[in-house]
Amino acid sequence: MTTYAQDYLKTVVPSQLISERGSNLVVINPGSANVRVGFAHQQVPFSVRHCIARYFKRQSDGPNHSFLQDEMLNCEASPNQNLERERAYDIIASLLKIPFLDEEAPSSSLPPKMGRIDSFAPQQGRSDSVFTWTNVKEKVSKPPQADESTSTVLPSSEEHKYRGVIFGEDALKVSPSEPYCLRRPIRRGHFNISQNYSFQQVCEDIIAIWNWILTEKLNIHLKDRSSYSAILVLPESFDNREIKEMLSIVLRDLRFSTAVVHQEGLAAAFGNGLSTACVVNIGAQVTSVICIEDGVAIPATTLTLPFGGEDITRCFLWAQKRRQTWPSILTDPLRKPIDLLMLNKLRETYCQIREGAFDSVAVVQSYEQDKPVSTHKTKLSALNVPPMGLFYPKIFAHEEYPPPPRSWFNDSEDMLEDTWNMEYAGANTGLGIWDSYYPVYPTRLKKYDNVGLAEAIVSSILSTGRIDLQRKLFCSIQLIGGVASTIGLVAAVEDRVLHAIPSNEAIDTVEVLQSRSEPSYVSWKGGAIIGILDFGREAWIHREDWIKNGIHVGSGRKYKDSYFLQSQAMCYYNA
Repeated sequence: MTTYAQDYLKTVVPSQLISERGSNLVVINPGSANVRVGFAHQQVPFSVRHCIARYFKRQSDGPNHSFLQDEMLNCEASPNQNLERERAYDIIASLLKIPFLDEEAPSSSLPPKMGRIDSFAPQQGRSDSVFTWTNVKEKVSKPPQADESTSTVLPSSEEHKYRGVIFGEDALKVSPSEPYCLRRPIRRGHFNISQNYSFQQVCEDIIAIWNWILTEKLNIHLKDRSSYSAILVLPESFDNREIKEMLSIVLRDLRFSTAVVHQEGLAAAFGNGLSTACVVNIGAQVTSVICIEDGVAIPATTLTLPFGGEDITRCFLWAQKRRQTWPSILTDPLRKPIDLLMLNKLRETYCQIREGAFDSVAVVQSYEQDKPVSTHKTKLSALNVPPMGLFYPKIFAHEEYPPPPRSWFNDSEDMLEDTWNMEYAGANTGLGIWDSYYPVYPTRLKKYDNVGLAEAIVSSILSTGRIDLQRKLFCSIQLIGGVASTIGLVAAVEDRVLHAIPSNEAIDTVEVLQSRSEPSYVSWKGGAIIGILDFGREAWIHREDWIKNGIHVGSGRKYKDSYFLQSQAMCYYNA
């Protein structure tokens, strides 16, 4: 950092620093379910559902498109999976001291009361909000036209046409009966590429969604983008080619002048003012764990778990149906995204981790095609079981699968490591979440299908190999992501992690630190702070350089995620 920058930091007021240096910085933090975008000087980003619904013309003499682009990737749970799910439920029930799955509650002599509410005024509260189907048509004005047969001019008129594209939550509320195809370009922490969803389509959809947000939410039009720089805060689950494609989207297609990439876990630690932490990011579809030491991410500690908040939501529905507390309505979050929106609201409002029987009366809605929304009042039970699936993931019995491993993700160049960081990373292979399918290479990012959250945290921290660092990390666990706000989760993580530590390890204390920022966007906030304090900008890539040459191994401008710069900035931030 230059002498001028150091003097500037000593005298400037923080609000002035943020206002001056953050006004032309746009922070983009994409996830599987949501993308958070905003100016670096904003306190809160815009959070938009990461999806798009595209209109298609129905064919009268041929097959129509499926409403869900990736519907073929979903499948019903197998009998064995259902058996494992029921066993996991009973294990959780024993820990929480509640009745087993097929055991009646002691005070329950009658079935739960359920009833339809024909006239219902929603109460104040997120869970009682009623979603409505998106209006897929818009008014289009027709200019005056000449009638050649009568030599008269027909007046202007209006007609209703289908909207070409629909973004965000409105896309999820499009009725499956409408002539639209719903696409989700990122799924389970990866580009959602399959036989039915090409790489080109995925990129086009990401470009369209992000361009819409930049234009409609931030009011930055394409012609003005060269005056702005972009900070990409990316989850650890992304592979190197995906990172490069996102850089191309930001620089080539969205036309930002410069861009830089920062890791989500590292940005989260910075957003909370921590230099050393074990960052646990519980997102909608993926959970990741990574350890940070003195402002430097340790890549070898990175683990990803293929479940998140949406799996808890589906488990919530399964538990209610299995215990016969759900009304007799057709609720299918896999095929009707509007049902997933409703169920997410219920899960966020009512689910928490606590001992003992935990029931609640709630209002649920039925969304059926070509019918008005009906509202039902019901008693929900075992509301403390679904979030415990984070520790016993077999209860999730995945019905929604990520795309299979593909050689497309292989890339010899690692975008987030450099040779001086090899003491942590081992061989620089550039492999990602699918490393287990290529055992010939050492792994950097590990994926576990049936490992619970507590075991993943313990494995990540113990892999550092140093007792002094391990003790510090076990007392500096940071929970981020939307699920981190679940009541009782902090105490459950502390208890389960402590019990998961092997008895031969000299560790007797576990602590989860309270987040200084909202857990759902603390990574976005950290990315904004890093960008504002990064005076040198040595790791930033210019649009012309990227388009003409790319960044190649051995070149003078090889791109790297600037661990060192962030470590320096951390010192200034904490000073």
